[in-house]
Amino acid sequence: MQAEYVMKVQVIRSQTQPPRFYVNIPLPLAAALDLEAGEAVQWQLLERTDLRLRRLASRKLKRKGKK
Repeated sequence: MQAEYVMKVQVIRSQTQPPRFYVNIPLPLAAALDLEAGEAVQWQLLERTDLRLRRLASRKLKRKGKK
């Protein structure tokens, strides 16, 4: 599994709202994290160059079968 993914920050600008920034999570990374659509997560700023993504609700992780 690849350990690093390069992502670009996207911004949406409108006349009525302040800019909103988005970061998309690549599908292989989302699959490795077992993320699901609509799942609540939280960013933690560790340093100016480091972020941590945390799940807000703990849930049982699916165990992968042995290959």
